[in-house]
Amino acid sequence: MDNDTTTTKTEAETPAKADDSARGSRADGKERRGRGRRGPGDGGRERRGKREPRERSEFDQRTIILRRVARVIAGGRRFSFSAAIVAGDRKGRVGVGIGKGADTALAMEKAMRDAKKNMISVKMSKTMSIAHNVEAKSSSGYVLIRPAPNRGIVAGSSVKVVLELAGIRDVTAKIQSSSKNKLNIARAAVKALSQLK
Repeated sequence: MDNDTTTTKTEAETPAKADDSARGSRADGKERRGRGRRGPGDGGRERRGKREPRERSEFDQRTIILRRVARVIAGGRRFSFSAAIVAGDRKGRVGVGIGKGADTALAMEKAMRDAKKNMISVKMSKTMSIAHNVEAKSSSGYVLIRPAPNRGIVAGSSVKVVLELAGIRDVTAKIQSSSKNKLNIARAAVKALSQLK
C-alpha cells in the first residue's frame, strides 16, 4: 500500500516539474520582466536623439511684465497670467504686445503674436541712429528720444529694451512722466519711433 502511494505522488509531481522545465526561466518573475525591456542597443535612445532642431524666430523677444492676475467669479477667484513682451529683429522693426493665459507659456505666446501684429518699421539713418528728436505719450507714459552721436544707448526702463530690439544706436532717451509703468513707457517709445521721418 505504501509503495503504491509513493508511486502516485511521484507521478503527480512529475508533470509539474516538466511544465516548469518547459517554461524555463519564465518561472522566475525577475527574469521574465527583464526580458521584456529594451537593451541599450535596441535603438530606443537613438530615436530619442533624432528630434529635429526648432526653427529660430527672426524676432528677438524680451519680457517686460509677467504677473499673476485674478478674476472674481461666483465660486471664488480664477487665476491666470498676464505677459507683456517687446519683440524686434534689430534691423528697424519693433513692436509691443500683451497676452493672457492659464499658464505663463500660453500668455507669452499670445503676447508674442500681439507684438508681431502691432509691429512698426523705424526709419533710421545710415549710422543706425535717428534723424531728429521725437517724443510721445501713451496713457501715463511720456518719453523723449534724441540722437546722440558716439554715445551708444543711454536710456532706462523698457525704453532701452525697445531701442535695442529695434537696432537703434547712439541715442539718449528720457522718461518725462512720473509713471513707472513699463508697458505704458514701452508703448510711448514705440509711438515716438513711429513719428520718425
